[in-house]
Amino acid sequence: MQSVLTDSLEKVLGDAAPRPADLIGGAHASGFLGEMLSVQVALLLDEADGSTVDVQLSGSAAGLVQLSAVRRVPVSTPAPEEPDEHYLVTEPGDYPDLLEPLTGDTVQLTPGRWEALWVDVVAEAEADAGEHELTITLRSPDGEHLLAEHTAHLQIHPHRLPPLSVTNTHWFHADSLSTYYGVEVFSERHWELIEAFLASAREMDVNSVLTPTWTPPLDTAEGHTRPVVQLVGIEDTGGEHRFDFSRLDRWLEICRRLGFTGIEIAHLFTQWGARSTPAIQVRTADGLEDRFGWHVEATSPDYRRLLEALIPALRSHLDAAWDGDVLWHVSDEPSQEHLEAYTAAKAQVSDLLEGAHVVDALSSFTYAEQGVVATPIVATDHVGPFLEAGRTPWVYYCVSQNRDVANRFIALPSVRNRVLGRQLFAFDAPGFLHWGYNFWWTQFSLAPVDPFADTCAGGPFFGGDAFAVYPGPDGTPWLSIRHRVFAQAMADHRALTLLAELTDRPSAKALIDEGGTLTYSSFSYDTGAHLRARRAVDERILEALSSARR
Repeated sequence: MQSVLTDSLEKVLGDAAPRPADLIGGAHASGFLGEMLSVQVALLLDEADGSTVDVQLSGSAAGLVQLSAVRRVPVSTPAPEEPDEHYLVTEPGDYPDLLEPLTGDTVQLTPGRWEALWVDVVAEAEADAGEHELTITLRSPDGEHLLAEHTAHLQIHPHRLPPLSVTNTHWFHADSLSTYYGVEVFSERHWELIEAFLASAREMDVNSVLTPTWTPPLDTAEGHTRPVVQLVGIEDTGGEHRFDFSRLDRWLEICRRLGFTGIEIAHLFTQWGARSTPAIQVRTADGLEDRFGWHVEATSPDYRRLLEALIPALRSHLDAAWDGDVLWHVSDEPSQEHLEAYTAAKAQVSDLLEGAHVVDALSSFTYAEQGVVATPIVATDHVGPFLEAGRTPWVYYCVSQNRDVANRFIALPSVRNRVLGRQLFAFDAPGFLHWGYNFWWTQFSLAPVDPFADTCAGGPFFGGDAFAVYPGPDGTPWLSIRHRVFAQAMADHRALTLLAELTDRPSAKALIDEGGTLTYSSFSYDTGAHLRARRAVDERILEALSSARR
């Protein structure tokens, strides 16, 4: 058997030996208390070795380990027709992404191709800080044959990074959970699943959550609806509207308990043009009525009457029940041609949202230039005009940002996922948005998918765009390589923020801006240089903290 100890930024594709991990500052991985440190052991079994491997952990870090097997998933659409040169693969196939938690001491592998074990180490107690060794020993199931042994050197600094200072949202889809697991919406089992998957989002340093006050009008084909996940009960008594916020309060309590610092109210109008109203149910004396949706225009007087009651009541309730940020959305991804329709929709709610923080994802500079959107969230491949105008916008990426810029597709190298942390810091972005934390549907939500069998939303999206987490068979979130690496990107941002506070921002930025050449569309793919820069940031932090104590 052949084996290699490698780092978390290597993808073990199967046909060639991966790059070995470098010792940087005497460690294969280093970081702070509470920070997830990851390495991999890649191995190539031959038929004589069999397919079952016994895994043994020893050393001072053994008690801090979470172990997973890196599993391949099918990717029918890995890359655009004209990809840039940095895609790892461009042809359909099975590629590494899923992290299957190991619950015992053995793991099943496939002989004849390189596979990997993923090793996470996290220390919460200050007593666990310091230098550690972790030895990973691989044996035959009978214990008689030593197949491989690797020792990872780890360093855990006796300090904690500050919380993430920017808003990080990856939109959460509660209907994916109820549909995949076949449970009733807002049943007790659904609430358990919601909390488990929200907790997994926090592991990715997601700190703001899309909240289904009404069913979010996102990625839904015109004339179609998604399963109703409406937290706010609305009753029309004939003379007035009454609202039930009890389900919303339960959602807020979960968010508070898990450490979310912000919520986002579901969009007030449909996507891609703001022409219609969201699917909102209203209870009357005759029962539940699908009163609003694609069949009702955005400028409907009836919708305005509802909003005149709903928005003030909701804002007042949140003022009392939620002490974090509240973000409001008008409509997602309006283009230049939708400016008139978006402006008309916004006019329906502008007075009702006075003083509220309204943000929307868009790419046309006109919306910002004319003040139509106070806080635009700009696609990373369209951010140039905003930066040239002296703005520091939020940014987002999705399936369309598939050339040159950061993204998290399965077919991309992990450094292209992780670089976002330093980009957000370097350009002082207040936030980042991604549309798909757990979108387990085909495009336009026409049918549900099994994400273990379909990572491309039926084909139109590049593998991994629609979700970062898989639905484990017992309701446990199973993470992806991309999930772990994105969390590392946010840890990079937190470390840079701390260093800037301890010293100054220009010197912190100088450690990661690649000699002033770093942009959203230009960055180094040198994994070693990236890891060494993070190590340099940490060393400067430790020096500054030591000086402050003297």
